[in-house]
Amino acid sequence: MDRKLALVTGASAGIGAAFARIFASHGYDVALTARRTDRLEALAAEIRNRYGVETLTVSADLAEPEVPGQILDHLTTHGRSVDALVNNAGYGLTGAYSETLWSDQAAFIQVMMTAPSELAHRVLDGMRQRGFGRIVNVASLAGLLPGSSGHTLYGATKAYMIRFSQSLHVELAGDGIHVTALCPGLTWSEFHDVNGTREQFSASTPPWLWMGADEVAATGYEAVEANRAICIPGAPNKTIAVIAKAIPDDWALALMASQSARLRKG
Repeated sequence: MDRKLALVTGASAGIGAAFARIFASHGYDVALTARRTDRLEALAAEIRNRYGVETLTVSADLAEPEVPGQILDHLTTHGRSVDALVNNAGYGLTGAYSETLWSDQAAFIQVMMTAPSELAHRVLDGMRQRGFGRIVNVASLAGLLPGSSGHTLYGATKAYMIRFSQSLHVELAGDGIHVTALCPGLTWSEFHDVNGTREQFSASTPPWLWMGADEVAATGYEAVEANRAICIPGAPNKTIAVIAKAIPDDWALALMASQSARLRKG
């Protein structure tokens, strides 16, 4: 098979689906994985018809520890290796930390940190042998900001993905493997619908803070091709990141506490 293969997790909608289309538009075959089989099959058919590339689908839940290996084994049985990996799968877990079940938090850590780390680890040897690889870890602007109440581990896991990406970026310099942490802010996707915060965020944030999933993914693709370790799409998000880094931690925490309280009140 002459075409390279891009594996996209959380590919059934939003940023993941946008990444799948972008890689296909650049001549990659795509492997799509998510939990919703019907959505995956519909996207796979669309991409095949539109771009004339091969598509593979794997319906799986990354909260299950054995799934990363199963996904790659499935691709191996089809004679394929991963040339580009987009670790996009993720969600938000709402509620005060002490009031949630640990089993839910453990599954969250598995999806947000362990699974993407394992997938990257498993594909790197082949990328090194071929002298080519692209890894996009979809993090978040939240990983660059002080913590806030509720969604307690969300910012923490995204901060991990940023530092993980930076370390891989340095470690793999000269190997032909590009690694980028994509750090979007508010994005029009199903993320806030799934965790029930759409109305709160829409009412409390101005429209100009929001970006479309296609725009975010396109910016991320350009960044990994340019081998930039961190990509913050959108001028407003870049400004927020700079301000958060510049002001004292106590001030930043106070601002986040105020914002959290405003969101809770709707």
